[in-house]
Amino acid sequence: MQTTNRIPGTAAIFTMLMLAFSFSVAAATPGQGDPAPDFVLADQYGEQHALADYSDNWLVVFFYPKADTPGCTTEACNFRDNIYAIRAAGAEVVGISVDSVADQKQFSDKYKLPFTLLSDSDGKVCAAYGVLRNYGVMEVASRQTFLIAPDGSIAKHYATVSPETHTQDVIADLARLTTADLQSGDAVYQ
Repeated sequence: MQTTNRIPGTAAIFTMLMLAFSFSVAAATPGQGDPAPDFVLADQYGEQHALADYSDNWLVVFFYPKADTPGCTTEACNFRDNIYAIRAAGAEVVGISVDSVADQKQFSDKYKLPFTLLSDSDGKVCAAYGVLRNYGVMEVASRQTFLIAPDGSIAKHYATVSPETHTQDVIADLARLTTADLQSGDAVYQ
């Protein structure tokens, strides 16, 4: 049997580089019970929003790679379609990506998204949450979600998200967590 040395093709080299760069993350991801990293970012209308604006309420913060791409559109539209159930559970929804304010507005307008989209164009908030991925030529947020409890702590982190079913998981967890909160008066978030 004869063996030959093969030089990887351009596509293989590009894939290897993308994988190598994708593992560079600016910060560790905060865990359950940790304080949610603070933020002050502009929304799709240029208005500033801070984490403190949502204190004493549940907050769903979903990070997504790029506005108006297939997976991100599916996820955002599922949050849109289920916004009443989420709000009935006492929570608000905020989406964050490294897209510009203008891109966020265009995305929000096109799909009639009834929640805040924040522009983290410098990636600092994405890095603080441990979701910023550097692909060498660009940085994006990985698709992850955090449920932030009324006390400002991380109640749940979804490191793996399916755009098609994620909203249902969030609604179920909000129902469980808010029920536990009401029953105990001082819930331990699971």
